[in-house]
Amino acid sequence: MKLTNHLLHKDFRLNGRSFTSKIDLLRHAESISIPLHSVIEEWLSDTPTIELKTSGSTGKAKVIQVEKQQVIHSIKATSSYFDLSSGSKVLHCLPLQYVAGKIMLLRAINMGWELDLVSPTSNPEIQPDKTYDFAAMVPLQLENSLLHLKFINKLIVGGGAVSNALKDKLSNVDCQVFETYGMTETITHIAVKPINHVHAESYFMVLPNVEIFTDERNCLVIKAPKISKEIIVTNDVVQLISNCKFQWLGRFDNIINSGGVKLNPEEIESHLRSILKERFFVAGMPDRKLGEKLVLVVEGQPKSAEQKVQLIEKIKKLTILHKYQKPKEIYFVEPFKETTSGKIQRQLTLEVHDLVPKA
Repeated sequence: MKLTNHLLHKDFRLNGRSFTSKIDLLRHAESISIPLHSVIEEWLSDTPTIELKTSGSTGKAKVIQVEKQQVIHSIKATSSYFDLSSGSKVLHCLPLQYVAGKIMLLRAINMGWELDLVSPTSNPEIQPDKTYDFAAMVPLQLENSLLHLKFINKLIVGGGAVSNALKDKLSNVDCQVFETYGMTETITHIAVKPINHVHAESYFMVLPNVEIFTDERNCLVIKAPKISKEIIVTNDVVQLISNCKFQWLGRFDNIINSGGVKLNPEEIESHLRSILKERFFVAGMPDRKLGEKLVLVVEGQPKSAEQKVQLIEKIKKLTILHKYQKPKEIYFVEPFKETTSGKIQRQLTLEVHDLVPKA
């Protein structure tokens, strides 16, 4: 059987090996891992759809069905934007069971990339004798790979916030790094933002064939008929810069109403990252006077009274924060609850550590 299937490009290579048929590829995939075989088998099957699993970071994880043709449109948009064609050398270091890792593999299969698949650890194995055209990582992987970025030309990062400290470290690397915006329903990213070099931006730029606007909550609404039959209404509060650019401000469902003042946790957290090395988040806790009071939750063992005072003083000196954006209390707890893909589950963390009543 020749590689005539439009889902499988004849030039696709996996860890240096080419394939003469679909069966040849499936046998090789099975010898590597069951997840790899499952993804490829599903993609090359006769069914018109594939399953994608949401992360569960903002609610219960769920599985959705998307059409393969929609996936192909997403693949083409990414490949066009980053100027990737058949024969492009690509590093894959993401878990295959989640949408980012799954779609990265399908891009390679469909576009005919030469893919190196490595273990999806927090410190990916990057061969120093190879140069890659493209790669995708989560922020922790990127942080741990700074010395190896010289072997990668373009890299996208998603799955979590990229701290200002990490952005500063990226300013001196040759690799072009792009932060992505997207979700399972949009088949990974629909917008990207360069975050280093002279092209660094504060705003996300949407990919081709994507329209954006906002609803009455100032949340992003996405119209992308080639990848979704439905208009997607998000809970992401944004500022529209133009009909193709937006600034992400935070999650509507995370907004804290403290004494009538609406506080955006993600905005506050972006400023606190300059003084905190540990993982943390801010949240609203019930308060008789304010309705909700702003608190800071830091991952780690409780600090001494002196250390806590020192942290409070550092926060007080952050002039970029208004007085109502400064946490009223600080809690140290461990561990944070997180999804299997590593995203912090804020509400569940508060509940298991008895900081708020269980839902």
